[in-house]
Amino acid sequence: MKALIERLTSTDESLTGLVIRVTLGLVMFPHGAQKLFGWYGGFGFSKTMEFLTGNGLPWIIAFLVILGESLGALALIFGFFGRFMSFGIFLIMLGAIFMVHLQYGFFMNWFGNQAGEGYEYHLLMIGLALGTMIGGSGRFSVDRLIHGRIKSTA
Repeated sequence: MKALIERLTSTDESLTGLVIRVTLGLVMFPHGAQKLFGWYGGFGFSKTMEFLTGNGLPWIIAFLVILGESLGALALIFGFFGRFMSFGIFLIMLGAIFMVHLQYGFFMNWFGNQAGEGYEYHLLMIGLALGTMIGGSGRFSVDRLIHGRIKSTA
């Protein structure tokens, strides 16, 4: 278990990791807050669960999507298990592309002339998630504190 936690929290002092993870978390959190709390014009937890399960997602996947986009995004902002949280967002964005957005093409619906939104936003989020998955949480992260403590006790 210690080796797994050490691997998940390994990171460097890079500002790049900090910028990538905080950007990913800050952009994702409002989407999660819509789903979990009903903030920013969202439907809240119950109605989002109803919507997602009504569109074919198993309840556990719908539940994990809501948690990943909200609490996972908050954890990412603070750099707490950044690689794992980014992997969750990576999976959520892949799912969104293939289940909903692929049929509308690449571009977002900037001019309101499409039936739905394309997947360009999702690709950007996947790119940011990959950055954190590869490089870790970077500077000023909980991961650095955890990793440092694990290394000092070894």
